Amino acid sequence: MLKEGITAPNFTAKDEKGETVRLKDLRGQKIVLYFYPKDDTPGCTKEACSFRDAFSDFKKRGIRILGVSLDSEASHQKFTAKYNLPFTLLADTDHSIADAYGVYGEKKFMGRSYMGVKRMTFLIDEKGKIKKVFEKVKPEEHAREILEAF
Repeated sequence: MLKEGITAPNFTAKDEKGETVRLKDLRGQKIVLYFYPKDDTPGCTKEACSFRDAFSDFKKRGIRILGVSLDSEASHQKFTAKYNLPFTLLADTDHSIADAYGVYGEKKFMGRSYMGVKRMTFLIDEKGKIKKVFEKVKPEEHAREILEAF
């Protein structure tokens, strides 16, 4: 598990538009790096829409939102279009980003175990350091909680 105060692991990924995003290129910006299990599922949609609804507050404060799941660029395009999401979604199809941040692992749902992405969020400051880690995320309240933390 990554701790607050350490440098956030660098990564390179494609966004929903097929453009390359590198964390190191975002130095000087405040970043919300939120991991979620799957596009267009109930909890993930609530979480994404809470970020969408508070997007102007994030933008005013100069905070960039990056959502990460194992879904493809095409899946992210559909999810973005369906819910009018104004922020970046990253395709981590090989779970390399999730591995680097320690959020990929065994999950349990309705008595069965499987491998997947845990819903977690990392706040990264302008110097590239992890400012805060949210391990327990309530999808509908998360955007407000993050704004208060930043």
